[in-house]
Amino acid sequence: MEVNAMVDGQESSVAATPAPADLPPLLLGTYTPKIDAKGRLALPAKLRGQLGAGVVMARGQERCIYLLPHSEFRRVAAQIQRTSLGNKAARDYLRVFLSGAVDQEPDKQGRVVIPPMLRDYAGLGSDVVVIGVGTRAEIWDRESWERYLAEQEQGYADIADDVLPALEF
Repeated sequence: MEVNAMVDGQESSVAATPAPADLPPLLLGTYTPKIDAKGRLALPAKLRGQLGAGVVMARGQERCIYLLPHSEFRRVAAQIQRTSLGNKAARDYLRVFLSGAVDQEPDKQGRVVIPPMLRDYAGLGSDVVVIGVGTRAEIWDRESWERYLAEQEQGYADIADDVLPALEF
């Protein structure tokens, strides 16, 4: 693909660098949907297209639920499995991660059912927060998320130089 640009007052054609097609979707943002009485959550419209036709829900860290596109779930599971035979911690993690994972296809309204086991694990009521975290989304109990975010704020500022040393904003 070529793009016309002005260079030193003259129009010039330069090759545009398209985004690599093999990169996973970048899930971003914070959303506050509700879980209905049947345990259904309407996926935020902005995330639906990025997550694809089906998703996998699994136990996440800090008592949240991971929401992953199928391809990302397979990538993560394969990466853990490569180390699991000789590594007890990886075997233990894989058991907990996969035993709590469920496939879901959103209905026509974009809703998924969060199984009781996962709702109990994450302490979910009707008020939840869905956050984009790059290659996955996370579902949090709203109060737990607000508490977590407040606790992390100072650390977020303190570690910025260590985590992002080469980036300038």
